[in-house]
Amino acid sequence: MSKKIEEYLEDSAIEQNLSRDKTIVRTSITGIIANVFLAAFKAFVGIVSGSIAVTLDAVNNLSDAASSVITIIGTKLAGKEPDRKHPFGYGRIEYLSAMIIAVIVLYAGISSLVESVKKIMHPETPDYSAVALIIISVGVLVKIFLGRYVKSVGKKVNSDSLINSGEDATLDSIISASTLVAAVIFLIWHVSLEAWLGAVISVVIIKSGIEMLRDTLSQILGERADAELARTIKKTVCSFPDVSGAYDLVLHNYGPDTYNGSVHIEVPDTYSANELDALIRSIQVKVYQEHHVILTAIGVYSVNTKDEHAARIRDEIKTAVMEHPYVLQVHGFYLYEEQKRIRFDVVISFDAADRRKVYKEVLQTAKDLYPEYEYMIAMDTDYSDV
Repeated sequence: MSKKIEEYLEDSAIEQNLSRDKTIVRTSITGIIANVFLAAFKAFVGIVSGSIAVTLDAVNNLSDAASSVITIIGTKLAGKEPDRKHPFGYGRIEYLSAMIIAVIVLYAGISSLVESVKKIMHPETPDYSAVALIIISVGVLVKIFLGRYVKSVGKKVNSDSLINSGEDATLDSIISASTLVAAVIFLIWHVSLEAWLGAVISVVIIKSGIEMLRDTLSQILGERADAELARTIKKTVCSFPDVSGAYDLVLHNYGPDTYNGSVHIEVPDTYSANELDALIRSIQVKVYQEHHVILTAIGVYSVNTKDEHAARIRDEIKTAVMEHPYVLQVHGFYLYEEQKRIRFDVVISFDAADRRKVYKEVLQTAKDLYPEYEYMIAMDTDYSDV
């Protein structure tokens, strides 16, 4: 990639990330303010009324505020400029902050379950006042709106930390609502169910925490790129007139919406080095403008265009090879007539019990059709959408 194009892509990426970071921080500050006020009110009501459920509700609000603080810190650290030690930046720190929030949610669920079980074993009679019920009702409404708002912004800017915080707020609204229901039941029928409801809701929180943690760990390990994103990138690459195919797309994730990648393209074997250079630069710019993905490398497969004999052989071999049930794709075909050599790549599905066996069958299929040629067949993997 040329220095000018690289600088253009980097500057565009920095501008986009700054706007995204400001949105995340602004949303997180809103969450902190709302949760601190709710925690203060609920702690007071819980202590005065002797309700463990209301008191735990206040603790949950503080955990939400802490989650928002962690989100802000993670976003700031993730926005650090690349350096010698981390040349691809610090974007993956956002996954670590999302993991911490998931652990907080999990811990809150376990703590709530322990306290609820204690309350079941040693029940106490709560004292609900009209003020307490009003505050709990307000808390439910605030947490519902806060959860929806934070989660929607998180999805919009692709921030797992915000999404997890919004999910946590929604769970808190359910806890508060259950506390309110328990209070009404107690006031009407004098039956205390808040400990049992607390236990049930605690299990739901624990389940959500485990799911958040599992999803975040999966992202840290490295997941397959979104199939739709891969397809649209390839479609953009193939929109250039002389590009007959785009293959071997590999996308490396360095944080939410931060992708570097590489791809191979098929172009006519008549292309000069100057024409190829101009084409590659144009593809890099267009892919970034439309998908915000930086293609750091574009490999080239040349296509026989001057020999109808080569084209016929290519079509025959490709048709025969694609009849194998686990062969997903054939590309990069080129025939060197003078050397009597044929090369192409074959993508074999991971569903095959023995991919090496399928590869040997593909090789034999080609040799049976044209035994006079030497074959260079690469067993390839498409990491994006196969």
